[in-house]
Amino acid sequence: MSISYLTPEGYEKLKSDLEHLKTKGREEVAAAIAEARDKGDLSENAEYDAAKDAQGYLEMKINEMEKVMANARIIDKTQLDTSSVTILSTVKIKNTKTNREVSYTLVAETEANLKEKKISVSSPIGKGLLGKKVGEIAQVTTPAATMDFEIMSIEIL
Repeated sequence: MSISYLTPEGYEKLKSDLEHLKTKGREEVAAAIAEARDKGDLSENAEYDAAKDAQGYLEMKINEMEKVMANARIIDKTQLDTSSVTILSTVKIKNTKTNREVSYTLVAETEANLKEKKISVSSPIGKGLLGKKVGEIAQVTTPAATMDFEIMSIEIL
């Protein structure tokens, strides 16, 4: 299992989500199984099969989240360097073809949210930006095309 780097907020959210699944999630699945079981013959009961499938999915998700937490490293923003792009860097980049500028914050995969302009360090753009310095060109290969981005600024917010 690989190490997951999380912000303190990301770690707390993961911990809260996991606790919710272990309590309320399990209660809801158990109630669905009990309700389906009360409807009679289990061999022909689609609701029972669906509830058992949901239980399996829930337990798999809990297991995955527990693994992430066990291998999580919480990142201290004060220890990060802005001389090159790292996780938690907020990077202003300029597309060299269109001259369009955009800023992204690089985060762990579990914290990525495009609406908040947070991209995963393991995404194509994230991988292309890591380790670059201001003024350097990051060549990013996406499924659609290869793009060049100039690093305009690096900050830790």
